[in-house]
Amino acid sequence: MTHEQIFSYLTKTAIPAKKPVLLKGKPGIGKTDLIKQIAAYLNAVLIIAHPVVDDPTDYKGFPFPFTIDGKTFAEFIAFGNLRKIMEATTLTIFFIDDLGQAPPAVQAAIMQLLLAREINGHKISDNVVFIAATNRKEDMAGVNSVLEPVKSRFTGGILELELTVDGWCKWAVDNNQPTELIAFNRLRPDLMNSGKPSRDMTNSPSARTIAGIGEIQNFGVDKELQWEVFTGIAGEGYATEYCSFLEMVAKMPNLDRIILNPTTADVPTSPGILYAVVTGLAAKMKDSNIDAIVNYLDRLPGEFMVCCMRDAVRRKPELTNTRAFIKLAATIEL
Repeated sequence: MTHEQIFSYLTKTAIPAKKPVLLKGKPGIGKTDLIKQIAAYLNAVLIIAHPVVDDPTDYKGFPFPFTIDGKTFAEFIAFGNLRKIMEATTLTIFFIDDLGQAPPAVQAAIMQLLLAREINGHKISDNVVFIAATNRKEDMAGVNSVLEPVKSRFTGGILELELTVDGWCKWAVDNNQPTELIAFNRLRPDLMNSGKPSRDMTNSPSARTIAGIGEIQNFGVDKELQWEVFTGIAGEGYATEYCSFLEMVAKMPNLDRIILNPTTADVPTSPGILYAVVTGLAAKMKDSNIDAIVNYLDRLPGEFMVCCMRDAVRRKPELTNTRAFIKLAATIEL
């Protein structure tokens, strides 16, 4: 399932129904970030647990001995996240990250929370929803297995998250990633999923590592160091092609000149430069220039117009109220 599909299912069905869900997928595909987006969208409290470094007592309480009339008893005292999910008074997502890396004893403690919503006399608040995530065995991420009775407790489903270029680009627009990087990934979507697990000390392309390139690029890196730095972040193959793309994009038409002269400005023939142009125009689009930009887009193949307008309204939703957008939306699907 794509990010959009899982977002829809969790926000409309699984979370309102309080059904636990397990997300699986490659490392760096955006599982944790997706849950953060969902929590923000639902205005929910988000608690993130890392069972790989936890102890069973983190989920079932700490045994505390006490004596009454000469007899010794023990009671499990709730603390930390366990106490938080017992006392939650508003919608709370308890996100169990990297479940597949957790020791069996920790998984067994989590198992009781998932189905019974109670452990050692500690009842979980009805406001709490359990969501978990894990990599897969083939990802070489230290995942051994998830216990069979733990898996069956995810009555909302075990769902595989798939990375799509559209999903990443929407995230990238929202998170101020460089327009060149967004354009490149649209041009070469195959590279986003080209990473393979390796025991070598190298990185490979993923949603996480590609976003890392964007963050470094926004911060600023000397041009002569770009290839080495980008190779260290997302692998040699990705870095080589992206650096070549940046050299090509440096020759693209000036965006301000396009806006000033939309009917006469040059239209590039290279798909790569076209993607860079429309992504850049989307970032610049506002009430005062949307008419000029639409005039220029009219001269491009249809898919580039759609790409530009979708990016633009994602950045500035108020553009949907402009006459130019309303007129365009009546003729093409945006």
